Amino acid sequence: MGTHHRKEGSKLLAWSIKSWEELTKRELYSILSLRSEVFVVEQTCIYQDIDNKDQKAHHVLGFDDNQLVAYSRIFNEVDYFKEASFGRAVTSPKVRGTGVGHQLVKETLQKMEQLYPKSSIKISAQAHLQGFYSKHGFKTEGTTYLEDNIPHVAMFIRK
Repeated sequence: MGTHHRKEGSKLLAWSIKSWEELTKRELYSILSLRSEVFVVEQTCIYQDIDNKDQKAHHVLGFDDNQLVAYSRIFNEVDYFKEASFGRAVTSPKVRGTGVGHQLVKETLQKMEQLYPKSSIKISAQAHLQGFYSKHGFKTEGTTYLEDNIPHVAMFIRK
């Protein structure tokens, strides 16, 4: 689906968005490695990351010198929630504090607007990230709940 570059902080990242079929083996390995590094090892959370939903998703990849440093996956309505959604949003510890996380959300939301312009968006956000996601237009609805033993909240951009 194409690659483009965007300067973010001191990082010039190469962004691409791919369907499951378009991912190379190297890209898939990088995705699973980054997700495991952060969600399983860093956050000390034992959970089943490989959930048979990647095949339905579009994948947002941010590369720094051919190394995957930012990632999310996008879903159409009813493929994950009733609304369109994205998840597994993750940045490498190597780029934390550089603005790459905000750029990842911007890239993700831009692609969702292209793919699903009429759909509301729902995410299941780690509760401590409510302020981060609110900067991108998300509003919390409901109460905190545990997902994989980590407090989460449902957040929405309603259309």
